[in-house]
Amino acid sequence: MNRAIPVLTVIAAVLFGTTFYMAITYADFDAALFFSQKIFYWHVPHAFMLFIATGMCGVSSLFYLKTRNTKWDDRALAAAEVAVYFGAAVLATGMIWAKAAWDHWWVWENRLTMSLILWLVLVGYVIVRRYAGASGAQLSAGLAVFGTLGIPFVYFMVNRGDNHPMPGAKGNVATLTGSMRITFWLSVLTFLFWFLAFVAMRIQSARAEREVRELREKGLDAGILT
Repeated sequence: MNRAIPVLTVIAAVLFGTTFYMAITYADFDAALFFSQKIFYWHVPHAFMLFIATGMCGVSSLFYLKTRNTKWDDRALAAAEVAVYFGAAVLATGMIWAKAAWDHWWVWENRLTMSLILWLVLVGYVIVRRYAGASGAQLSAGLAVFGTLGIPFVYFMVNRGDNHPMPGAKGNVATLTGSMRITFWLSVLTFLFWFLAFVAMRIQSARAEREVRELREKGLDAGILT
């Protein structure tokens, strides 16, 4: 067992409790959204982790396509599954925030639409990787590279018709000050530890699953298993 996993998990749990308390009691209230703005401290950090996980999946997939080393495939699969979780959290928290702020659960603006497409690509990766048979690793690797190229579109695709704040506008991360800024970046650190713990656990289990499959195949070849 990877000894770093329990350490990462404990740190993440402690930070989560601390961040939750700070978001509710320490961070200032937004003048316009008041308490509804508090979900910001989970929505945006999850988006950051989504980008990191997707990037890890894409880079690992490139290395796998180049080297055919299965360790890169394990890392890509782990990152993709974690990215699906973070992506689902981004979409869910975003919808809750949108309903509170704009009285709409969903608006087909550029960033929201591209975020949904990116998440669906990641879901597609996991499905292909699991059920496409012997060619699944190569097909899903190509899909991961395609998904990674979508990250800049999600981050920068904001125009004047979007509900999301323009870069530098009020409500943007760069404009946070005081207790709101401290709480936000602590939340980012919190979910970074969760990301590391989840990926480490999933890589470990993916490696174990591969070893079991290889042992079974050897048993079938030797006639031990039927």
